[in-house]
This record gives sequence, structure tokens and C-alpha cells, in this order.
Amino acid sequence: MNVTRIFIFILIISFSFSFSVFADESVNGYYRKDGTYVQPYHRSSPNNTENDNWSTKGNINPYTGKEGTKNPDNNLQNNY
Repeated sequence: MNVTRIFIFILIISFSFSFSVFADESVNGYYRKDGTYVQPYHRSSPNNTENDNWSTKGNINPYTGKEGTKNPDNNLQNNY
């Protein structure tokens, strides 16, 4: 019985962690109107705040290891 509870706990933690790890998306390469090619890249999934973007101070891009440089937004919205 104890082993089952431990297994379920580990399973729930692993499942929860997978959502935060995969909260990003790949962007295909494309050409701008001026003919410049933009290389494919990864970005955090779009939402209504910039505070969780990798380019925001306090965050680190997991693909490049670079720290964010942009100030967090001040117009936080409640989603209640």
C-alpha cells in the first residue's frame, strides 16, 4: 500500500513537471518582406503577460542559457 502511494505521488509530480517543461513552441524559419531569412527558433507559448517570457529579467532561456534583459510588464491582468 505504501509503495503504491509513493508511485502515484511520483507519477503526479512527473506529470505536473512535464507541463512546465513543454510550455514552449518551435517557430519555423521564414523570410521577411525585405528578403531577410529568419532562422528557426523556440519561444515560450503566447499568453497575456510578458513576465514568463525568456527575454524578461529573472528568466533564463533553456535553449541558449541567456538571461532575460527586458523589464517585466507592469500591467498585470487578473484572470478571475
